[in-house]
Order: sequence, then structure tokens, then C-alpha cells
Amino acid sequence: MIGQKKYFNNLEEFLDTSLQSFQVLYIDLNNQRQLIGDEGASSLGSGLGKCSNLSNLILYLEGNQIGDKGTLSLGFGLGKFTNLSNLTLNLGLNEIGAIGALGLGFGLGKCTNLSNLTLDLGWNQINDEGASSLSSGLGNCTNLSNLTLNLSKNQIGDEGASSLDSFLGKSTNLSNLTLYLKWNQIGAIGASGLGSGLGKCTNLYNLKLNLDNNQNKRYQQLKLKCLKSKRLVALEIQYW
Repeated sequence: MIGQKKYFNNLEEFLDTSLQSFQVLYIDLNNQRQLIGDEGASSLGSGLGKCSNLSNLILYLEGNQIGDKGTLSLGFGLGKFTNLSNLTLNLGLNEIGAIGALGLGFGLGKCTNLSNLTLDLGWNQINDEGASSLSSGLGNCTNLSNLTLNLSKNQIGDEGASSLDSFLGKSTNLSNLTLYLKWNQIGAIGASGLGSGLGKCTNLYNLKLNLDNNQNKRYQQLKLKCLKSKRLVALEIQYW
């Protein structure tokens, strides 16, 4: 029945249902005893692509040995969610690299009606190229008002951090932003580019930025750029 909320913690059970019926879907496959890997993620992506009525999706896939191949399939499935407005996607502690980030960015870029997004890609293998591809896709999500993005413990340097400038510059509707970039290799150039993008988010009310364990210590300049958002009420920048 369309409109029902459905929860799954078993991949096979989800794939055996009438997939077109869901508007709200919650799938929790975090740290399964039997990891789904690329093969399971590909099957999941194919199944999700048939859920054409989805408006709200929560998907927990942390610690499942998912690499680029599985992430590409997930991105392809996400690209069919033209009505999706709320998405929580946890892909932390996997094996995702630049190609997987490219596929994920492509899929998210098709979700142009997203207003609330929580995306956890911490503890993967995403480099500057992957961060740039992800930023390019997110730049199409111009209706975002609330975003939490975790890219901690990847391989992102100045180029990747600076690429967020183009995405953030298009995110004029963002009011709440939490950005985790700790444990990367971001220096002064990357922080400057990131600050330029944040300064273009003129409707931000709340900003939380975590840059712990990176290579730049001149965070006062970054703070000044963030303060260009005239509506900013709460600003928190963490670093050490």
C-alpha cells in the first residue's frame, strides 16, 4: 500500500517485497554478521531504483566492505529518486574511492528535490578527485536547506577541499550545515577555498565545521570568511 512506512534489516527480505509501494523506507544493514559487499550493494541499488515513489529514505550501510562497484550501483539507484526530499545515507567505514564517489555524486545530483540530507562517507578512501566529483553532483541539489556531510578520515587535500567552493556557492537555500573534514590533508589553500564557498551561503543560520588533524593552523581567516553570512547565528569551528 502506498504511504506505508517500512523497516528492513535484511537485504533479501527487502528485495522480495513490492518495491514500488514505498514512500518512506528505512533500511538498516550496519555491521551485519554477513557483510553485503559490492554484490549486495549492487542488488540493493537495483532494488532501490524500483522504488519510484520514495520521498523519505534512511539507509545505513556502515562497515560492509562496499567498494567502488557497489557504490556506483547505489548511485545509479539514487538517481531515479526524483521525488526524494529527505535522505540519510551512512556509508562510513567502507572501501569507497574516487570512482564510487563519482557514481554517488552523479546519483545525488539527480535528486533535485532534496531538502534534507545526511551523508556519512567517513573512513573511506576518497581523494581529491572523488571529493570534486561528489561536490559537482551536490551542486545540483539547490533546494537543500539542511545538510550534514561527513568526509572525515579520507585522503582529501587542498584541491578536494577547494572543490566544495563551487557546490557551496550554489547552496543559497542552506540554513543548517554540519561539515566534518577531520583527519585529512587540508592545508591553507584548501581551507581558503572552503571558506570562500561558505561565505557564499548567505542564508546560513547554523554552521558547524570540524577540521581536526589537518595541516592548516590559520583558521582565523576561515572564520572571517564564514562570518560573511549575515544571518549566521551559531558558528562552531573545531580544530587542533
